[in-house]
Amino acid sequence: MSKGDSMNQTINQQRRSIMKAASATSLALAGGAPALAGAATAVDPWERAADIVKRLSKPPVFRKQDFDVTRYGAATCKLVKVKAWKSFEEQDDMNTPAPGSKDCYAAFAAAIAACHKAGGGRVVIPAGSWYCAGPIVLLSNVNVHLKAGAHIYFSNQPSDYAKYGDFDCGKNGKLVISRWQSNDCLNFSSPIYAYGQDNIALTGEDWTSIIDGQGGVPFNSNGDCWWTWKGKTRTKNSVAENSVPNFGPGKLAGNIENPANPASLAEVAPKLSEEERLHIQGEGGKWRADEQYLPALSEAGVPLAKRVFGMGHYLRPSMVHIVSCTNVLLQGYQVQHTPFWQHHPVHCRNIVIRKVHAVSHGPNSDGFDPEACDHVLIEGCTFDAGDDCIAIKAGKNQDTQFGPSQNIVIQDCIMHSGHGAVTLGSEMAGGIQNVYAQNLVFQNAHWKTNPLNTAIRLKTNLNRGGYLRNFYVRNISIPNGVQTSPAFYASLPGSPIQSRTVATAAGAVVTFDCDYAPIADTVRTRPPVVENIHISNVKVGNVMTKGGKQASCYQAVVILGPVASDYNGSGPMPAIVPVTNVTISDSDFGTPAAPDAPWFLYNVKGLKLNNVTIGDKVHNSELSG
Repeated sequence: MSKGDSMNQTINQQRRSIMKAASATSLALAGGAPALAGAATAVDPWERAADIVKRLSKPPVFRKQDFDVTRYGAATCKLVKVKAWKSFEEQDDMNTPAPGSKDCYAAFAAAIAACHKAGGGRVVIPAGSWYCAGPIVLLSNVNVHLKAGAHIYFSNQPSDYAKYGDFDCGKNGKLVISRWQSNDCLNFSSPIYAYGQDNIALTGEDWTSIIDGQGGVPFNSNGDCWWTWKGKTRTKNSVAENSVPNFGPGKLAGNIENPANPASLAEVAPKLSEEERLHIQGEGGKWRADEQYLPALSEAGVPLAKRVFGMGHYLRPSMVHIVSCTNVLLQGYQVQHTPFWQHHPVHCRNIVIRKVHAVSHGPNSDGFDPEACDHVLIEGCTFDAGDDCIAIKAGKNQDTQFGPSQNIVIQDCIMHSGHGAVTLGSEMAGGIQNVYAQNLVFQNAHWKTNPLNTAIRLKTNLNRGGYLRNFYVRNISIPNGVQTSPAFYASLPGSPIQSRTVATAAGAVVTFDCDYAPIADTVRTRPPVVENIHISNVKVGNVMTKGGKQASCYQAVVILGPVASDYNGSGPMPAIVPVTNVTISDSDFGTPAAPDAPWFLYNVKGLKLNNVTIGDKVHNSELSG
């Protein structure tokens, strides 16, 4: 048996046992029945939301024994100032561990192992500054707890996250099972990582308990940092994201063709026909960029053991990556300067994130992205992000084995900067259902310089596909509106949607985009289905624009349904259905900057506006487009 075949067999065995255990846990949570997945619409949806909250109200229980990391050799570090990036465009003198600081990786790992072996308990990280040059790996029945004033500075060196993984991938490093933008791969470990564990927690005492990814701190003499690997010179959405830290011509990054990747998919997927290969690769060599190569491997059916990234590649790890775990608590800490997404639980059951301050203004710094998770409570958190504050996901391309994201409650949170406050997608091939968002304040405190792009957002297309159904939103306050200038995506040639004319990237309060950035995806054969969405009691305030006018947004509502002309499959086109059964009630959207076009609709059937104020007009109507 070859090394690759052996690795693939090991991975498959691990996954089978974890999925079996997760299925049993899910049934137990639901009292022996599928947990609300297909609940009848006749039941009050907010009663179902209350039931989810009740199920998750009992916190995990840990043995009452503390394991202080200093007993295992951990020691605090001194700090020095370095010039570093704190956002896309801003640099500042920031603290980082002094050269020669004690690396606490081994001590943290030893304390967690001892706690786990003893039957569980609490691993305590006292107040002070701590340097960790490797991942904190959570184990069952362990609560890793940061005392008030504890600040963990994780190494900013990518190689430190390719040293300790379970899978030795040679020159690529020792890697872990990961999911990057909803595709499975072997990649760098995240600074905080767990796989296949039960009853785990990461907690702090308050927001002085900090985990710091140092995403903008340079790791070489050229000034490159984790964020440089974004590789894009300009973002489409925000007025405040016009560059990427230290990126320039000639540098490799996630969206730059990587010579380490094969010249043809035939090298890793020899069973593909020539037609299939060309369909997946598309034109030219763009597919060889890491962020395109991984989805291509998924489309081609390449097994996980052969999707090897890590060293020599440019896929940044999420800060907190929890995979195939049950009974997870994330509570009471602050996260800063993350390399990529701030929190990314995948295929988890019974997960609570509560009273967390998720603040990172670097590229792709999503606040909390639950993926293919069942029973999730997001409560009392504050999000201030360089991308979506919350983005619910469910697999991409062929990686849908974990099923939908479902039974999710978002409540009592505050959102500031971000591309979307509550977002669904774009990676949602496995489906999203039964999502409830209530009692939220989209404060948008940085509206003058780094505004929230849109408030309630769906993004998918004929590649990402999937479905969204049973999405309920109520009691949303947006005192400073959203971005008042529009931003657009490019349409495909032949589309009935003229390129860069519909404000789906930024500017609307409610944005449902079923034609999200289609030019980025070569395979477009999976039309999405969007239905049963009900929004009520949204109150949007005006701000003074640069032009001296009062405005709350560019447009109130943008719903761009699936675009049939995007389909490029070889067989008959499947049904392309409109967005249906959407209601917006008892809401005031303030004054759009485009008063003559308060909404945009395409491939939408029966949008109902009930007592909805836009500008100086109250709407009670049913719209299609």
